[in-house]
Amino acid sequence: MQSWRRKSLWLALSASWLLILLGFFPLLRLAVPSRPWAGTPQGWPHWLDAEFLQSFSQPRELLEDVPQPPQAPRGGSCDWGACFDTSKCKGGGLKVFVYPAAGLISETRRRILASIEGSRYHTSSPAEACLLLLLSPDTPAGECSPVPPQWNGGRNHLVLSLHPAPCPRTFQLGQAMVAKASPTVDTFRHGFDVALPLLPEAHPLRGGPPGQLQQHSPQPRVAQLALAEERGGWHTAGTNFSACPWDGRCEQNHGPKLTHPGATLPNATFCLIPGRHPDALHFLQALQAGCIPVLLSPHWELPFSEVIDWTKAAIIADERLPLQVLAALQEMPLTRVLALRQQTQFLWDAYFSSVEKVIHTTLEIIQDRILGVSAHPSLQWNSPPGALLALPTFSTSLSDFPFYHIQQGSRPVGRFSALIWVGAPGKPPLKLIQAVAGSQHCAQILVLWSSEKPPPPRWPETTVPLTVSEGHRKVSDRFFPYSAISSDAILSLDAHSSLSTSEVDFAFVVWQSFPERMVGFLTWSHFWDEARGGWGYTAERANEFSMVLTSAAFYHRYYHTLFTHSLPKALRTLADEAPTCVDVLMNFLVATVTKLPPIKVPYRKQNQEARPPLAPEGRGPRLEPQPPVRDCINQLAAGFGRMPLVSSRLRLDPVLFKDSVSVLRKKYRSLEKP
Repeated sequence: MQSWRRKSLWLALSASWLLILLGFFPLLRLAVPSRPWAGTPQGWPHWLDAEFLQSFSQPRELLEDVPQPPQAPRGGSCDWGACFDTSKCKGGGLKVFVYPAAGLISETRRRILASIEGSRYHTSSPAEACLLLLLSPDTPAGECSPVPPQWNGGRNHLVLSLHPAPCPRTFQLGQAMVAKASPTVDTFRHGFDVALPLLPEAHPLRGGPPGQLQQHSPQPRVAQLALAEERGGWHTAGTNFSACPWDGRCEQNHGPKLTHPGATLPNATFCLIPGRHPDALHFLQALQAGCIPVLLSPHWELPFSEVIDWTKAAIIADERLPLQVLAALQEMPLTRVLALRQQTQFLWDAYFSSVEKVIHTTLEIIQDRILGVSAHPSLQWNSPPGALLALPTFSTSLSDFPFYHIQQGSRPVGRFSALIWVGAPGKPPLKLIQAVAGSQHCAQILVLWSSEKPPPPRWPETTVPLTVSEGHRKVSDRFFPYSAISSDAILSLDAHSSLSTSEVDFAFVVWQSFPERMVGFLTWSHFWDEARGGWGYTAERANEFSMVLTSAAFYHRYYHTLFTHSLPKALRTLADEAPTCVDVLMNFLVATVTKLPPIKVPYRKQNQEARPPLAPEGRGPRLEPQPPVRDCINQLAAGFGRMPLVSSRLRLDPVLFKDSVSVLRKKYRSLEKP
C-alpha cells in the first residue's frame, strides 16, 4: 500500500516538472539572443519574438547599436598578397623610384625628393624599382597631377601624402598603397596602407629637435594633466583634475592656456586628446613634450601602428568612462609613468622628429613586408636605437648587434680583428703589427694597403693570420664591411699609430663592457665658435672630449655596415675629399646611434697623433685648412640635421694605475713605462 502511494507521488511530481519545463523554455527563447559571430561588434540582443515584447528604447538608439555589416575598405579586397608583386624586389631589396615633379615645386617638396634620392632605397630607373612612389603635388586647390605613365592600375605604387590632399583624385587608386596622415579606422587597410602622423607645416625636414622631457617623475606643484583644445592649444590642470570634462574646459583649478605651434609644449604628465581627426596633431605634440598621450576613443589609426607597440607609450581610453579614466591615471604607479614617458621620447626621436624619418620609416615598413621572416623583430622597432638604425641585412639575430646585450643579459664574446689602414707614404707598420699580434685577444690582422706604392713582398711572421689587401685609395674604404672580418670587435689603426700590447689588451677589455660605444686613446673635442657662428673642433688637451680618433680605436663591426649602407653618399664623399673629416663622421654616426659619448683609455705620452685637427684661430694647432676641411664639422651637422656629439669627462684606467705599489702587482705594467 505504501509503495503504491510513493509511486503515485513520484509520478505526480514528474508530471508537474514536465509541464513547468515545457512552458518555461519558450519564455527563455524570447530573451536568448542569437549566437554572435566572433569578431563582430555586439549591440542590442535580437529577440526571437519581438512582437510580444514592449520596447522601452527609442528606435534611433536601436538602429545605432545594431551591428552594421563591415564597410568594404577602399580598393575592395586589396591586400599585400593580392596587390603587390614581390618578385620585382628580389636580390636588391627595396628599391624606390620617385616620379619627378612637373613644373615649379616648393622648397619643401624639393628637399623631400633630395632626401629620398640620397637614401639607400633610391634608384633612378623605374625598370629596376620594386616600388614606385608618387608624392602628393604642391598644386593650387582644385588641380591634380595626371596619371603616372607606369601606373598599371596602381600595382607596386605608393601614394604618399604627408598633409591633407589639396584636391580630389582624378584617377582611381586601384591597387596602390596609401601612406596618409591619420587615416580613419574604417577606410584604413591593415597590412597594406601605412598610417602616418599628422605633421605641422613647419616640421623639420632633417634631424629635428630632441624631446623636451625635463623631469621623468611627477613633481609637486606641477600640472599632471593637459587638455587638448580644438583650436590647437592646451589647458593644464593641477593634481586634482576630477572636475575637468572632455571638452577641454576645467571648472576648477583652471590652468594657463598654452598655444602651439610657436609656443611652449604642454608641461604635464598626461595629455588628454579627444578622438576627433583634427586632434591628431596634438598627439605628435604630446610625444615631443614627453607627455603621455591619453587617447579618448580615437577614430583615426595611430601612426605606424603596424610596427610600433603603442601600449608602451600611450593610453587608449573610453571617452564614455571619464571618472574611471581619471581615477586610473591618478593611481598609476610612478614606475609605469616613467616607462611611458621614456618611450615617448624614444619614439619621437627615432621616427617622428623630422620629415625624413617619417618617410624612411614608411619605406622600412614596406621593406619588412618584403623580407618576411628576415624583417625587424618587434624589439628592434620598440627599443633604442630603433629599426632605422638596425639594418636587417646585417643579421637577423639580435645578439649580433651591439645594442641589445643589456636586454638579453649577455656580453660580447670572442676576440678582435685589427684593421690597419696604410696610406701615403706607404711604409709597412712592422712594429705595430708585432705589438698587436702579441695581444692575447687578437684573432687576425688585416692590412688595407691604399698607398700608391706597391706593398712589400714579405711581411713579418705573426702568431695570428695576417692578410694584406689593396684598397681603392679612399679614406672611407677603411669602414667598408669586409667579409674577412668575422669578429664583433674591430681595432681600427693607422700605419703611423704606436701602441703597446698592454694598451691594446686593456682597451679591448673595456670595450667588452661597452660594445655599443667607441673606445679610443686619442681624443678631440668640439665647441661652438661665437666669432664664426659655427662649430669647431680641436685636439687641445682639456678636461672634456667628444670624439676619439679612428687611428686607434675599438668599435663594433656593425658600424662598418651602417657607415656604408646607411649614411648618405654626399657625406661619404665629403670624408673622401677631406681625410681629416672621416674621424668626425664616424664619431657623428656612433653618437647618433647611442646618444652617448665615446670612452677614453690611457696611453703613453709619446703616442701623440701626427694628424692634428684643423681648428679656427686661437683653438688648437695653427694650420691653414682647405675650404672643404675647414667647414667639415658644420657640413656634417647640417647633413645630420643636428649636433649629435656628446661631451664626456671620463677616462677609464686599470686598477692600481699610477698607484704607489709594487709594479709586480699591476696587470698592465707597460702602461706606466716612460
